Amino acid sequence: MVADAIEVTDLAKKNAQVAPVTFPEGGTRTWIVVIGAWLLQFTTFGFVNAYGAFNDFYVREYLNNKSSSEIGWIGSLQVALLLGVAGFAGPLFDKGYLHHLVISGSLIFVFCSFMLSITHTQQYYQVILSHGLGIGLGAGLVYLPSLGIVSHYFKKKAPVVLGIVSTGGSLGATLHPIMINRLITSLGFHNAVRINAGINAFLLIIANLVIKTRLPPRPPTKRLFKKIFSDIPYDTALLGGVLMLLGLYFPIFFIQLNSIVNGIDHNFALYTVSIIQAASTFGRILPQMTLRFIPLPWLLVFCTSANAVLLYTFETVQNLAGTICFTLLYGFISGAALSLIPPALASQWRILTRFLAMFANDVSEVGVRIGFGLLLGAMGALVGLPIDGALLSHHTEGETTYIWWKPSVFSGAILSGSAVFFLVAFIAFMTKKRFQ
Repeated sequence: MVADAIEVTDLAKKNAQVAPVTFPEGGTRTWIVVIGAWLLQFTTFGFVNAYGAFNDFYVREYLNNKSSSEIGWIGSLQVALLLGVAGFAGPLFDKGYLHHLVISGSLIFVFCSFMLSITHTQQYYQVILSHGLGIGLGAGLVYLPSLGIVSHYFKKKAPVVLGIVSTGGSLGATLHPIMINRLITSLGFHNAVRINAGINAFLLIIANLVIKTRLPPRPPTKRLFKKIFSDIPYDTALLGGVLMLLGLYFPIFFIQLNSIVNGIDHNFALYTVSIIQAASTFGRILPQMTLRFIPLPWLLVFCTSANAVLLYTFETVQNLAGTICFTLLYGFISGAALSLIPPALASQWRILTRFLAMFANDVSEVGVRIGFGLLLGAMGALVGLPIDGALLSHHTEGETTYIWWKPSVFSGAILSGSAVFFLVAFIAFMTKKRFQ
């Protein structure tokens, strides 16, 4: 009888191993988890993308003893760490360390936010350590789990749900600048940062309480890494992603400074970062809904090319009407492009019939595939803003002159190259598939 029981147990284990993975695709518990992921995006990724408000304040007042290029390292470092740390967090997420990543990331993010509130004016090292290094590290630990958790609950609806979760970052980047700018005006920089950090801490506590994994840990195999490095279409797409992150953030982080320098109404200028991010919110949702009819690669190539065209025209944005039009268009299209990257990396450009199905070869690959792409993208994000700042500002006889066409053309050319890489990746994939 004991032998029979052991045999039955072994058989049950084998059946459990080969049983197909199912996905709820909805339900109360599922959507509560989505809310938790949304809050993680709102607090961390939203704050990182709100750097444009800080950049303007740092350049004109708080760190005016430093050049735009030096100050650019603060924003680029936090974005690069967000993406780079997410690359390392991918395999840990797949191994089941969701709560370890989210809790540690939340603690680091909140602690360094409060540390930013006690920095001193013109003390560059204090700001770059707290704002660039600390906040970037904390946000990076949280970012990947907030996206990867969707793959535990959704398969067919995953692209749309990823777009919904991504709106948390967009809405956060819309509201954080308004809060920061208004509080700086009324209460000063340090109190503004403290209030913002307290609100983020409260929301992160809620997110940590409701987010939960569903699938058992399944560590990726060495074969997966070999597959990634030998997949030419996928690797080409990753290079396109690196170039995108190198050139995409220039208007997002410099639009407020551009508005103030060009003499646009000061009250309106303080809302430009929020406007561009609000438009980005719609850009993260609406294009995802077209994936049933338009293949993701074609949509990604179009959005990247459109962003490049807009960047070539950024130097001509010098009045209120032009600023409004540019922020709305660039916000919408850049949001669409950024939201299409995670599904593309996770799906490995896998197209089924007339629409792109959001799945990897195995759900355990999702964290690694997204994380690996983000890790490479961090290299582009790290050097983009310092290059833009160096091209933008020139100091002569104690005065700073801003030459907007140089970083505009540079970023536009970079995004043009990104679109070409995405197009080549898609063509290579279709050619490869045809001869299989």
